[in-house]
Amino acid sequence: MMARNISGLSYFTSPAPVVGATPKDVLIARGPMRLNHYRAMTDEVYRVPILLVMATTNRGFIFDLVPGQSLVEFLLKAGFDVFMLEWEAPRSHERTLTLEDYAVTFIGAAVERIKEETGEPDVSIIGYCFGGVLSLLHTALHRDTGIANLVTFTTPIDFSQMGMFAAWSDQRYFDVDRLVETFGNVPGDMLYSSFDMLRPAARAAGNIRLYDNLWDEEYVKSFRMFERWNTDTLPLAGEYFRQTTKMLMWENRLLNGTMEVGGRKVDPGSITMPFLHLAAEHDHIVPRAASAPLIEMIGSDDKQEIMLKGGHVSLVAGGNAIKRMWPTLAGWLAERSL
Repeated sequence: MMARNISGLSYFTSPAPVVGATPKDVLIARGPMRLNHYRAMTDEVYRVPILLVMATTNRGFIFDLVPGQSLVEFLLKAGFDVFMLEWEAPRSHERTLTLEDYAVTFIGAAVERIKEETGEPDVSIIGYCFGGVLSLLHTALHRDTGIANLVTFTTPIDFSQMGMFAAWSDQRYFDVDRLVETFGNVPGDMLYSSFDMLRPAARAAGNIRLYDNLWDEEYVKSFRMFERWNTDTLPLAGEYFRQTTKMLMWENRLLNGTMEVGGRKVDPGSITMPFLHLAAEHDHIVPRAASAPLIEMIGSDDKQEIMLKGGHVSLVAGGNAIKRMWPTLAGWLAERSL
């Protein structure tokens, strides 16, 4: 009990773990977008560079927690040239940013800057959650611009199957126009609450597990890292939120084939480069039913879906990811990055 109390005191008094510390250079800082280029850790790298695209609601450091628990570090040590597109909170005057800005302009700027930086004509894009949706939209509209491979993690395409999100944004009760007109940008606290409601007992259960493991420094360190990421939810540009709510949550346009971005039709069947989707068996944010139709809709002959144990976050970070997802991803990419 004394050891637990001492460890518990250190939990409340010690500084937060330093995350996202893998050496990098910021190539673009424009509006809410940040393009990072991580410094190589091997003498030779695969020819095709990688662009990680983060979901717009969350910070990118889930891909780069601490040494030994960083997907970015793992990929660098495996010989890949790694870039990441992550996001900052949009400012008040950026409330008019649209889905086209994110899926076309921002990802397009990142891809072109990577080509300029590396001198290579091809890029592999890897999108997580709604970052996967943006990557899917971009690739379908720019399939002839040097995208060598497309990988998505836990990416929804049937938004009617998004569980409580679908209920929370039900058109009969949710006035998205009034919300956007009132706030401009949708507050991060409101978005965090919507995620929290998906598993209402999870926070209490997590705190109980923390108390039971206060003596375990590694457990406490890991808990603090994941809790910091989980609670640091970014606000969303108002118009972007309005469009995604209406076109995806209400009208389910990606699934029914009527999705347009910037006046151009989005057809997942036009994606013909190698494609990989990684799904989590116990994903409470993007349930299996929400992502299940994706693999059949992609037009590539070289396509694969892999279901792995874990949840929405543990698929990409933590001990489960280190053992399962990271080697699977690196192996798949290695064959297609020469």
